[in-house]
Amino acid sequence: MGGPMGLRERKKLETRRRIYRTAVALFVERGFDNVSVQEIADAAEVSKMTVFNYFGSKEDLILGPMLEHVGDACRAVREREPGESAVDAVRRQFLGMVETREASVGLHGEPFARQVRKLILGTPVLMERAFVAVQKSTRDMAAALAEETGDATLALIAASMLSAARNALIEEHHSRIDAGESPDAVAADAAERAGRAFGLVEKGLSGYAVKT
Repeated sequence: MGGPMGLRERKKLETRRRIYRTAVALFVERGFDNVSVQEIADAAEVSKMTVFNYFGSKEDLILGPMLEHVGDACRAVREREPGESAVDAVRRQFLGMVETREASVGLHGEPFARQVRKLILGTPVLMERAFVAVQKSTRDMAAALAEETGDATLALIAASMLSAARNALIEEHHSRIDAGESPDAVAADAAERAGRAFGLVEKGLSGYAVKT
């Protein structure tokens, strides 16, 4: 277990957060295409080079946190224990995120997080980048399953089904909250809904990719 975060690490984390929140505020106010990286740097009181040290591109300023979680399902499959199927692994991980109200599965009610999502949905270049990232994650999961099973086609089918179920559940969470339901109300039946969704997938993937 790591020790307490040092002063240097805390300052770096604070700087990263300040740049990120400053960028989001400017993008929401003026639109993603109408804000330059230099303007973000000036508003955050850092240099342009510092911005790029923390975020590789302008798109990363918004998509960075999302991209950290886009591979969650693939990691669940890769790291599952012997005897656990792919669908069980993805379901277990998702239910754990539901229980802890993870923002990455759409159950966080913080207005800031919802602003970020709205910004991504309303900006074509960000939507395209997010779509490509999701597709890559599905391909990565398929590659992991193909290594175990030796059948690349069935692996891609399985990974696509698991990703589709997971993404549909997340979209439902967002849609219900956007429509006015409270995060608490959505979370109240999220586990039951997830159980039904992955149960549907499991009927088609029963016995597939049980790790030996």
